[in-house]
Formats: sequence, structure tokens, C-alpha cells
Amino acid sequence: MKAMRLSNLSFAAGPDGLAPAVARLEDALGASFRDGGFHPSFGTRNHILPVRGGRYIEVVEVLEHPAAEKALFGQAVRARSEMGGGWFAWVVEVDDMAPVEERLGRSAVHGSRQFPDGRRLEWDQIGVRGLMADPQLPFFCQWLSPPDLLPTALPPADVEILEVRVSGSSDRVAEWLGTDLGPVFDGLALTFDSPHGMPGIESVTFRCPNGLVTV
Repeated sequence: MKAMRLSNLSFAAGPDGLAPAVARLEDALGASFRDGGFHPSFGTRNHILPVRGGRYIEVVEVLEHPAAEKALFGQAVRARSEMGGGWFAWVVEVDDMAPVEERLGRSAVHGSRQFPDGRRLEWDQIGVRGLMADPQLPFFCQWLSPPDLLPTALPPADVEILEVRVSGSSDRVAEWLGTDLGPVFDGLALTFDSPHGMPGIESVTFRCPNGLVTV
């Protein structure tokens, strides 16, 4: 399996909904998100911001839809939103899902996102159950659609992720990833603090049109 890559960071909208959460991040970063569409099998929708380094940020909101009650991803987004929203997950991209499935002892689930123009982006993902139990853990995705449909095919904003700070244990996350984990992951700083309260993403630092910004 090739080296794992940071695909994206997910931010859950708060109780006031998707648009206000997007507006606050746009104001902080000095960059504009775009409507990403909805996830039919998860009962969620998102807005995305492609950034430098072949990554993107998404703001995700759960919908009042039956799929959201059944899908783990919809349940996880709802739980984070009801806690006030905020950084929800970091997502690791792999080229081959089979070793991850074998290590975790279960099968990936299929995901898709329906674009506003009708096109459909598809992928497999695994690990949301682990994220729900221990929010410091990333989940994994493998893209199935052609490169021209991926978020990284869009022109990136003048925004770069510099550091992801996680409340948790680097040893626990390394065990979950199945690889050694140092202070740099896929070219960005990955910093762990001893958890004070719930584990998970504490903050993300960006270089952007507004300078160095930590959200």
C-alpha cells in the first residue's frame, strides 16, 4: 500500500445550520466555499473548499432524511452538530482499501455525493464507527471516480493547511493507521496534546489570505 495521505478535514455545522458555519469559516480564511451537493446514502450535504496540497475542507450538515438515521456517518454528524459543531473528522486517503478492511475486521461502505449539476462522486470509506467511539481517530476513504470528478481537480484556494492539533494519543492513532506516526504527516504538522475532556481535533492552523489563522 502506498503512503497514506490527508484527503480532507470535515467541520460539522452547528445548530444554526450549514450557511452560518460556512460564512464564519469564509470570514476567517478569506476564501469562498462552493456547494458540494448532498450524500444520498448518508443523509448529509456539504460545502467544500479545495486548498493547496491536493486537499480540501468540507463543512457538513445532517438533513432531516431517513438515511441520516440509518447511516453511521449521518449519526456522527448529527451528534457533533448537537454538541455545537466544529471540527469533526480528518480523513485519510488510501489507494487500496483491502489492507484497512483486513486490519479493522470489517468491510468498507460505499459513499457518493450528488453534485448540484447532477454528476456523482463515488468512493468507499471505513472507520466512522471508530471515530464515533474515539473522535481522535481518522476514517479512511478510497476514491472510485475518475480524477476529473475529485475535489482536488478544482482550482485550489490560496489556503494551505499547516498544522492539525489533536487531543489524544499519537500511539493510539498510529495503531489505528497501522503505521508509524511522527510529528509530520503527509507534509503537515500533526501535533498531539494530552486530552482534557473529549478527544478529537482541537484546532487547525492555516496560511491564507488573512495570514496565519487558527480555527
